[in-house]
Amino acid sequence: MKGRLIAVVGAAKCDSATASVAGEVGRLLAEAGAVVVCGGLGGVMEAACQGASEAGGLTVGLLPGKDPADANRFVSVPIATGLGEARNSVIAHACAGMIAVGGEYGTLSEIALALKLGKPVVGLGTWSLSRGGRVDGGIVAAATPVEAMHALLRLL
Repeated sequence: MKGRLIAVVGAAKCDSATASVAGEVGRLLAEAGAVVVCGGLGGVMEAACQGASEAGGLTVGLLPGKDPADANRFVSVPIATGLGEARNSVIAHACAGMIAVGGEYGTLSEIALALKLGKPVVGLGTWSLSRGGRVDGGIVAAATPVEAMHALLRLL
């Protein structure tokens, strides 16, 4: 996983339990040598960046606005896209794989775009999908950050 961009996506506001999970995901990714890429704001994004940063990892924030100063303090490389929610497409295109932690509709859009592009998506307490009344297994469910890492490694 060394040097690969792995997206960590989730809500811009989250509870402390979700933040703890996201922080652990960020830490594990950094320890594996991955670069964490996210939307660069708060909540899950900030927690993942903090975990990665504290483990000595590199973090990239693809921000929706035009000001790099909007990035959370744990983003190593803030990129102000000026694209608003359309930056979710850039995140999906940039990553080799994605881990979704919780999330709202913006997270769902990132997941959908990554799956459409053939990128592996692992979920921790996130969305599940169904089509025509049947479960769609596009999102590989994991119960813990360690499980999520192992699943993503298998899928990559």
